[in-house]
Amino acid sequence: MAGPHLQQPSFLLATLKADCVNKPFAQRCHDLRTVIEELPAKELHGIFPWLVESIFGSLDGIIIGWNLLCLQGRTNPTEYSVALDFLDPSGPMMKLVYKLQAEEYRYDFPVSYLPGPVKASIQEQVLPECSLYHNKVQFPSSGGLGLNLVLNPFEYYMFYFAISLITQKNTSATHHVSPSNSAYFILVDTYLKCFLPTEGSVLPPPPLNPGGAIPSPTPRSPAVPFTSYGMHHTSLLKRHIAHQPSLNADPASQEIWRSETLLQIFVEMWLHHYSLEMYQKMQSPHVKLEVLHYRLSISSKHHGSPAQSSYQALHAYQESFNPTEEHVLVVRLLVKHLHAFSNSLKPEPLSPSAHSHTASPLEEFKRVVIPRFVRQKLYIFLQHCFGHWPLDASFRAVLEMWLSYLQPWRYAPEKPPQSTEHLPHSVSEKWATFIQENLLMYTKLFAGFLNRALRTDLVSPKNAFMVFRVAKVFAQPNLAEMILKGEQLFLQPELVIPHRQHRLFLTPTFGGAFFSSWPPTTADASFKVKNHVYSLEGQDFQYKQMFGTEVRNLVLKLAQLICQAQQTAKSISDHSAETMASQSFFSWFRFTPSEMNGSYTGNDLDEIGQDSIKKTDEYLEKALEYLCQIFKLNGAQLTQMIKNCETAQDKNGKNQLPDCIESEDGLILTPLGRYQVRKERFHIATLDCS
Repeated sequence: MAGPHLQQPSFLLATLKADCVNKPFAQRCHDLRTVIEELPAKELHGIFPWLVESIFGSLDGIIIGWNLLCLQGRTNPTEYSVALDFLDPSGPMMKLVYKLQAEEYRYDFPVSYLPGPVKASIQEQVLPECSLYHNKVQFPSSGGLGLNLVLNPFEYYMFYFAISLITQKNTSATHHVSPSNSAYFILVDTYLKCFLPTEGSVLPPPPLNPGGAIPSPTPRSPAVPFTSYGMHHTSLLKRHIAHQPSLNADPASQEIWRSETLLQIFVEMWLHHYSLEMYQKMQSPHVKLEVLHYRLSISSKHHGSPAQSSYQALHAYQESFNPTEEHVLVVRLLVKHLHAFSNSLKPEPLSPSAHSHTASPLEEFKRVVIPRFVRQKLYIFLQHCFGHWPLDASFRAVLEMWLSYLQPWRYAPEKPPQSTEHLPHSVSEKWATFIQENLLMYTKLFAGFLNRALRTDLVSPKNAFMVFRVAKVFAQPNLAEMILKGEQLFLQPELVIPHRQHRLFLTPTFGGAFFSSWPPTTADASFKVKNHVYSLEGQDFQYKQMFGTEVRNLVLKLAQLICQAQQTAKSISDHSAETMASQSFFSWFRFTPSEMNGSYTGNDLDEIGQDSIKKTDEYLEKALEYLCQIFKLNGAQLTQMIKNCETAQDKNGKNQLPDCIESEDGLILTPLGRYQVRKERFHIATLDCS
């Protein structure tokens, strides 16, 4: 059927556009509800793209739309309530989607606005692995403006909804907006609960006429046989439809296509800004040096640098992308819900034959949702955040998202028994498989966090709290032991197979001689761990053990930094009166309070007081205790480390000047000096300024 771009502007569309100027928001939504209910799909087809853009904003970010990221019930209760009602899964907008879906209308979505790796792949005429894009790429006719995806109404609506998180920035400057209270956040939660339910089935679309049904999308190459989940990423929908005599005869087919489509769109739009191939290439020391050389050449405006063309080839799949705090919080919501969704899987029946006949598509979806659809892209997303996020307290959003993924047991339906002693619960052995098949999420990202923590100011309560949070999570009883077991499985002797990349296609009976000395369960677990690590990091990856010497040395450095921070906090507390008297000193250095804060928003030492110092000390004390539990650090060694810190503190004294230079007007702080003062490396309150 013809796309909307071929339709002439209608009187209805002109009227609705005029209403946007002349009528209040609630009245416009009421009128739209009436229009959607009363008019046929043929009339509504022409207004659908405009309506979607007017709600979620334009793809280039120029049109703001309803600004759902900033819309909150506390500040705009009427608009907030009306918007949520209108966009609810059972609301008018979704009814419009289903009405158009029934007539099989299609809409164009520009490939140029897709995430970088997908856009580059399609532009090079390489079909992305994700089945979401299959049979949807429309090449332009002669004189066309570019490539498009041809989407059904549900896909088109969800594409715009998901990508608005990226294109529509939080523009509220007059008051603080809590992302978790925004209309957008609530809608994400609502859609997840509706289309990925933890209880029961997905609610069917409302019937549009007696006996009518909403058709599922056309099956993608139904003649192609479905392969097992461990092999190719074929759509779950395809597998289910392949065994059905009629598409509309089985409601389960409608149940699964919306669930799978929603999740794929969310993952692609929110996480797929860095390809696996590019991530693996960027790990090469040679490439890192080349990228550094390119950046230096750009800063020097030497655009003819030989490194530029090589770097541009890499950059083709690597857009410049910096996620916002709102973005990360929404991803965390997705992670938490997917754990709950996956954990709601019904226990497998004792009879394997019974399972094959009774498992619904939704139950099968729960089984594979995280390893197939989420794990790889989330890992690369987290790696990017760990490496590029500013060294300030806003990293807390990334940290909590990571910790949520590491603890699926927190979102399991069965809750551990409450302990009257408030002791941490032991992590059950049932989670060993998840830990092993997500080993890098625990080990490599933990090392990445250590490298960040060693570069932050731990006297700041917010930074100290982040170290405490990570240490507390990893110190849960039995977790460190299961991670260590996962590392041991990975380090089992390598199978003598000529090409490691072919391991994905091995059958369970292949290579029995290689495993003859191992128990079958151990061999299978070792295979899965190796497959996980090499599939994410590449075949030449050199694994660094979390409980090996290198990471342990980083932990010891962090323990030393914690001791130093505790001594610094104690010193600040002992001389709080002198610290208050230091304010007049800044003017002597031509150094204003605003300069002191600079862009380092995470350092809250300017707000430090006795309560903050007490919090810092408590967080660091517990963090040190947890690190000792995890890595079995030697108590005598730590005691000596603390004594060394105290001795160093006494030797340094507090009469040392920050880094300065002489000028005609007196001493002037250098950039290093400003950094030292901002970090409270020097206690300038005691300086003699006379």
